[in-house]
Amino acid sequence: MKLVFKHIIFALVLFAGAGLQSCEKLTDVNNNPNEALITHPQALLTKVEWDAFRTWHGTSPLYALKMIVQTDGENANQIYNWQRGSFEQYGFLRNVTKMIEEAEKIGTTNYIALAKFFRAYYFYNLTLTFGDIPYSEATKGENGSLYIPKYDTQKEVFVGILKELDEANNLLKSNNNPINGDIIYAGNSEKWRKLINSFRLKVLLTLSRKSADFPVDIKSEFAKIYNGETLITNAAGSDDGQLIFLNQEGNRYPEFNSSGYGSGMYMDSTFIQRLQAHKDPRLFVLATQTRLGKEAGKALDDFSSYEGGDPIVPYAEVNEKAVKGKLSKVHERYYKDPTAEPLVLMGYSELQFIIAEAIVRGWITGNDKECYVNGIKASFKFYENYAKNLNAYVDATRVESYLSQKLVNLDNANNSEEKLERILMQKYLRSFHQGGYTAYFDHLRTGYPSLLKADNVKIAYRWMYPQDEYNNNTVQVSEAIKRQFSGNDNINLQTWWLK
Repeated sequence: MKLVFKHIIFALVLFAGAGLQSCEKLTDVNNNPNEALITHPQALLTKVEWDAFRTWHGTSPLYALKMIVQTDGENANQIYNWQRGSFEQYGFLRNVTKMIEEAEKIGTTNYIALAKFFRAYYFYNLTLTFGDIPYSEATKGENGSLYIPKYDTQKEVFVGILKELDEANNLLKSNNNPINGDIIYAGNSEKWRKLINSFRLKVLLTLSRKSADFPVDIKSEFAKIYNGETLITNAAGSDDGQLIFLNQEGNRYPEFNSSGYGSGMYMDSTFIQRLQAHKDPRLFVLATQTRLGKEAGKALDDFSSYEGGDPIVPYAEVNEKAVKGKLSKVHERYYKDPTAEPLVLMGYSELQFIIAEAIVRGWITGNDKECYVNGIKASFKFYENYAKNLNAYVDATRVESYLSQKLVNLDNANNSEEKLERILMQKYLRSFHQGGYTAYFDHLRTGYPSLLKADNVKIAYRWMYPQDEYNNNTVQVSEAIKRQFSGNDNINLQTWWLK
């Protein structure tokens, strides 16, 4: 049997206090291919977690979300003109499949539980990206000789995702033994259950448009999990599913030393103006002052010293403003600090906004304002913890002042729709460099927040299938395209979850 990954991140394992037992056991795997050897799933888990929590779209979502602009050329994400997506995550899923196989050999069901979560996570990302995808027959090439998997419908994929998450939770209920090799929660199965159940709520809310077209009662299932299962509850972030980076080669923040930030990338006026309108001090930890603002000696917390570029005018016009020193850049901590901030797969702040939305929709009973406030406070706390030397701008005093503003206070919403708009706005404001395309998918689902585009620009609802699928799985991908889009693999056509 061959290893399906190249390395283990030893430094991160040691940091989590749940390291591998010996280097020799990794090399021993390949000693005799004629023997039925076993790789302990902990030797796979570290790599699986590292890949999943770094499933990183870089800056691409920030262009689509009108948070940054490009001044030295046209950016496809900024004008919603992307084309083909990637099936890279199926490569990560092969390691997850291998972890299940090895865990089944020795009966370690807690590793099977985590593998089911990661399967659900990856397939959730993939189906939102494309629509129908290979699911039930996916990753069965090595042992099942199934190299041309069929495409399951998006509805079937979501049914499978929820089933696997339920199974993952139940497996950890019955086996709460420590999980070695875990770099996220240091082997704490209870915290994994909190993440898994919180993610279940996220998936269900994603289906808010499909309550009449789904075999599971979405609202009832949401209420059952919310009322009966353990969830992420620590406002300080200790329950958050996040990957913390180290200042060590191979373990640094993904954007560290990225050259892109130093060239034609600047802040978008949409995002800057929203933060200014809300008098939101998170602006000071996300962006830099303009050059003119600095030269004028304006204080770091002077909102007037920040400005963004218009995302819908020709990039040459925006570049002219940049040359004159009138544009803010992404804060340098994102590319100069090797540990910057953790990447959060899902945490308390996002969950509180999910619960607040569910309350407003009538899915559950509760205090929507309390959850909304909790989500905002947790976002501020995150930056207080990780925005080094800037924490005074987002401390408890600042957040209380922020919450008292008319534009922020949920009591000033006149109806449920206005409440949803405010909840989704705050969920969006907390997502800079976090969550990939989550806020974009929220926009597609709810319309909030609005995203500026030129009159001749169409909104993109998905990505086209990879060219490799046309080359190697022609019949199956063609059938999926015909079933969904009458044969037109088009980014401007909606998939099932949005119809």
